[in-house]
This record gives sequence, C-alpha cells and structure tokens, in this order.
Amino acid sequence: MAAVLAVIAAAVTSGAIAQAEPIVQVRYDPHLGAYLTGPNGMTLYTFERDEENVSNCYGTCEQNWPPLLAGKEGAVAPLGLPGKLGTTQRRDGSRHVTYNGRPLYYWVGDSEPGQTSGQGVGGNWYVANVAPTVLAREHPDLGSILVAANGFTLYRFIRDTMGESTCYGSCAQNWPPLLVSHLPSAPEGLPGELGVTQRTNGTLQVTYEGMPLYFWAADQAPGDTTGQGVGDVWFVVNP
Repeated sequence: MAAVLAVIAAAVTSGAIAQAEPIVQVRYDPHLGAYLTGPNGMTLYTFERDEENVSNCYGTCEQNWPPLLAGKEGAVAPLGLPGKLGTTQRRDGSRHVTYNGRPLYYWVGDSEPGQTSGQGVGGNWYVANVAPTVLAREHPDLGSILVAANGFTLYRFIRDTMGESTCYGSCAQNWPPLLVSHLPSAPEGLPGELGVTQRTNGTLQVTYEGMPLYFWAADQAPGDTTGQGVGDVWFVVNP
C-alpha cells in the first residue's frame, strides 16, 4: 500500500496528471475504505434524509454540515473517479456538489484533514465512499470477469510484465488503459489486489494482481467481450 501511495504522490507532484483543479479528492482509510474529501482535504459526508439531487439540510443543519459548493469551473472530478460528480441548486441559488446524486457536506466537528468524526452521527451521516473502480460481473461463457465502473470489460495483455505496461502508441489507441489519479477501490469480497503502475507519460494505470488493465476500443456496450483472444495475447480478467 505504501508503495502504491508513493507512486501516486510522485505522479501528482510531478504534474503528470494535468487537468482543471478537481473539486473533490480521494482519500483512503483502512477501516472506511476510499472516500471523498474537498479540495482542502477535509472529509465529505452524505445525509440519509436527502433525496436524489435534493438537499434537505438547511438552517441549523446547514451550519453544522456546510455544503460543498461548486465554483465557477463547476464540479470537476479527478481523473478516473468512478461514479458521477454533478451539482444541484440550493434554495439560495448556489450550486451544491453531488456524487451519484447525493449532495456532499463537510462536518464542523472535523478540524483537520483525515478526521472522520462525522461518521454515523445521528444514524444519518456517513463518509462519502467512492464507488468501486473495478467490479466483477458474471459472463455466461467466460465466468466471472472484471469490468470498470462504467460496465465495460477490462482486459490484460500477456506481453506485459508485472507492474509494467508495454502497450503504447497505436496499441494504446486500440487498447486504452484504465487510468486514475488516486488509489483504485474494489468492492468488498473481490479477490486479488488492485494497484497502479506509472506509464511513460506519468499517468497512473490500474493493475490487478500486478497486471495492467485495459479497455478494447471495439467493445460498443457494457458486457461486450469482443477483445477476448485477440491476437492470442489479449484476454478478459478472471478474478
């Protein structure tokens, strides 16, 4: 884990992952898993009494649980964040940032990054956990296979080595790597280990058991597996 975090820190520090400043970041806790923080590093929470894209936290509630508001650039997500970042309009017209339709909040009881003292407050407030980067799905012919958060099939390249991709240029155009800017997250019960490897351009590619993961450009819809066996070097990933 420490080695993975070091690779991520080096890539971010070097400026290899260039984009508009994200409105959220991803932090990892050994007990809570991967969760969202604001740009200031403070933990973000969701409210069980909210509705989809509707905040029900106003007045005293809002004072204790300040909403994460979008700036002029809107809700910019970090590279590879699974799920959907968006906004919803509050009563005062401000834009409240949402994750998968759930409004995001800070907790006044947290005083520094990494604190999660709002977890479970009143049985209604919980850290905003990140959706899994990789999932397992059952295929009728291939058994259990790995897919990305968007449902598209993931593949491995047998010419790769552990922790290192050899697919660049036209290869990477046909087999786009699964990229992230943070530690990838897996659903509970997924066997094996997710990690990252740094590509030659500094971006971070997700690995499973050390093998880099890719999409196949010819797959048109979630569940497609047309890349299976291509050139006898590309195969779905069975966890």
